[in-house]
Amino acid sequence: MPDAVVIGAGPNGLVAANLLADAGWSVEVLEAQDEPGGAVRHDRGVDPEFASDLFSSFYPLAAASPVLAGLHLEQDGLIWSHAPKVLAHPLRDGRCAVLSRDLDETAASLEAFAPGDGAAWKELREVWEVLRPGILDALFTPFPPVRAGAQLALRLRAAGGLRLARTMVLPVRRLGEEEFRGEGGRLLLAGNALHADLSPEAAGSGGFGWLMSMLGQTYGFPVPTGGAGALTAALVRRLARRGGTVRCGERVTEVVIRGGRAVGVRTAGGEAVPARKAVLADVSAPSLYGSLVAERHLPGRLLADLKRFQWDFATFKVDWALDGRVPWTCAEAAQAGTVHLAEGVDALTRFAAQIAMGRVPDEPFALFGQMTTADAGRSPHGTEAAWAYTHVPHRVRGDAGDAGLTGAWDVRERETMADRVEEQVERYAPGFRDLIRSRRVLAPPTLESMDANLRGGAINGGTTAMHQQLVFRPTPGTGRPETPVPGLYLASASAHPGGGVHGAPGANAARAALRRSRTGALSHLQSMLTHRDRKGQR
Repeated sequence: MPDAVVIGAGPNGLVAANLLADAGWSVEVLEAQDEPGGAVRHDRGVDPEFASDLFSSFYPLAAASPVLAGLHLEQDGLIWSHAPKVLAHPLRDGRCAVLSRDLDETAASLEAFAPGDGAAWKELREVWEVLRPGILDALFTPFPPVRAGAQLALRLRAAGGLRLARTMVLPVRRLGEEEFRGEGGRLLLAGNALHADLSPEAAGSGGFGWLMSMLGQTYGFPVPTGGAGALTAALVRRLARRGGTVRCGERVTEVVIRGGRAVGVRTAGGEAVPARKAVLADVSAPSLYGSLVAERHLPGRLLADLKRFQWDFATFKVDWALDGRVPWTCAEAAQAGTVHLAEGVDALTRFAAQIAMGRVPDEPFALFGQMTTADAGRSPHGTEAAWAYTHVPHRVRGDAGDAGLTGAWDVRERETMADRVEEQVERYAPGFRDLIRSRRVLAPPTLESMDANLRGGAINGGTTAMHQQLVFRPTPGTGRPETPVPGLYLASASAHPGGGVHGAPGANAARAALRRSRTGALSHLQSMLTHRDRKGQR
């Protein structure tokens, strides 16, 4: 019997398993898919000569994460690779905002949009350097981060206190207007905010856009050499060296609860897998509380709150094998791993508004990944392994374009939407479509079929909006991995601090389980000593 059963071999589940194994626990990980990794996998399904990431690709949060750094995955074969430039946001008039790990290069790019904007960017980076240790400590520890929060509060006071706190909760449109005279800096902030489901007018989108921009400035947007699955492979190898096991093709259908406590799980094949100490669930909160745990074991308030749980935007993704490098009209974009495609902040607002109204965007904001640019071994010399993703509504009420898309995502709708994404790329790289050797289309239902945690193509485990973060994630409560069922812990992106490949939800759940085990052992020891003393007095 293992000490712990982990449901799901995504990055959070594998991080949790590794930390438990480090503490001497025996661990068994059960994964529904035929391979581990969750949303961190790659294959050669687009073209045999091209390594294509299936879901996520660039990992600034992984590069910054003290959780992953502490696992020393380089000892298990993980190597990071960087594109020459982190990110580019080209415009059709030939201008291009560029984010580089070289601060002076970023500043020079923004200075070309408006005098003084380079210095303004450097000022934002100076604030980041003051706050960075406290932010990262608070971000990657359980909520509330008491020690880290106290240290961050001191740093906030030194950096401007309430004025800076105001800056962090600003909508990213307003933050850009306050900090920059030209469009370049505004584009970098707003485009990065839309890596989550935060429109330019959303409260807190300024803080998120600033955070992602500063992570890129400091750590870049690195990729695992060879493909996203190299990160997963390193986590699996490390776990195996410590005696843990991963079993794929084993879908968990029930958390077994006995005597009010989680004591194991049951699989779709009917197998009961007991857990001596804990069950950790790297699954979405709605799946855990709406399916795996019977309602009779959960408080009515939690079940009611779950009806208000909000998913982040649905995602539509296209992968390409290209016979040449992308012919960007802005030469700077050719060196960037990530390229944002939208004609200004107003276009981002229009895009987000269409999604909010339930309409499929007619000119989708596309995040475009140039994987061979970031990692030369992804495809043959002179070619490019590329992808783009955009967002669409979960419930489609209409098409902002003229194709009559309904959200059925049948073959016609998938191909039509993929063409629409390619047309958006063509606006900034004429001749792009002539380079396509083959493509793969991943609509929201396809993404969910490949990873059940990506409900309807939602990639962040729930909205990043302020009303479902911190103490409100996944529902109003403590924001911690503990659940109402003793011995059961939420270890997925539905828990604080949310989406992104950084391992924090898994680490928080593992540490909570270890802490509870130590507390339980201490209580048992104290009970034994008390019983012995009483026996001696009789």
